[in-house]
Amino acid sequence: MIEQHRTIHPKVPVGSMCAALGVSRSWYYERPRTARQSEDVLLRDAIERYLLAVPLSGYRPVTRHLRQCGLCVNHKRVLRIMRQESLLCQLKKQFVVTTDSDHGHPIYPNRIKGWSPVRCDQVWVADITYIRLPMGFCYLAVILDAFSRRCLGWCLSDEITTDLTLTALNRAIVRRSPPKGLIHHSDRGVQYACTRYTKRLEEIGAVVSMSRVGNPYDNAKAESFFKTLKRQEVYINDYHDLREAEANIHHFIETVYNAKRLHSSLGYLSPIRFEEEQNAKIASVHNKVFI
Repeated sequence: MIEQHRTIHPKVPVGSMCAALGVSRSWYYERPRTARQSEDVLLRDAIERYLLAVPLSGYRPVTRHLRQCGLCVNHKRVLRIMRQESLLCQLKKQFVVTTDSDHGHPIYPNRIKGWSPVRCDQVWVADITYIRLPMGFCYLAVILDAFSRRCLGWCLSDEITTDLTLTALNRAIVRRSPPKGLIHHSDRGVQYACTRYTKRLEEIGAVVSMSRVGNPYDNAKAESFFKTLKRQEVYINDYHDLREAEANIHHFIETVYNAKRLHSSLGYLSPIRFEEEQNAKIASVHNKVFI
């Protein structure tokens, strides 16, 4: 009876159901181990299928995914299974300086300090990171929507130049056609402060915003994206060359990160799904106004 009610009413605590039936919680959890083990096997298979699609996800996103699939499961149980099956991975952080702010170009004030966007295409954040290759490094520039966390444009190159950042920006512009007044936030690197880049932002009516010197927290959303990319894609692969790195990163960004990976800050939705729900809400409000 408890099992049936847990399926129908998953939010009702087991302790409350046990108390209503006059039995203890320990009695309930002392079920035959064969049944419990069979359930663990099914959960393990479901967890492994999700991790094949979204590698190195933590136990909390995995738990939320299982619940979205209709499984009644506790996060502690998911954590136990992932530990038993060695599905948890801890990787060391690595940093390298990619920002050259020692230049003669204009510096713009931080226009997003102290507030957060409330809709898509209100704030874009831009940043650069490095990726190690057998014979050196390559560099990845990205443009993210600060509201949905979606990666809108990106470019990978073996040179850290203005062309790198400008290509990522142009790809984001083609994908979104942003409205005038968009705030573009980045660090003070020469690739973002140079005339070619700022002129392109002026052409689309964007407002330029830059972080304080040596303060990565001003651009935390981009830093978080790079952390996810490196933990779940870069660090678990050995790219032979730039072409292989670009193919793998393209798959991760477009197929995994944007479309499948669940974000706790988005209510455990993927960026694309989050944007779809936001657009549906906006359309619903507009329809009510016209009616």
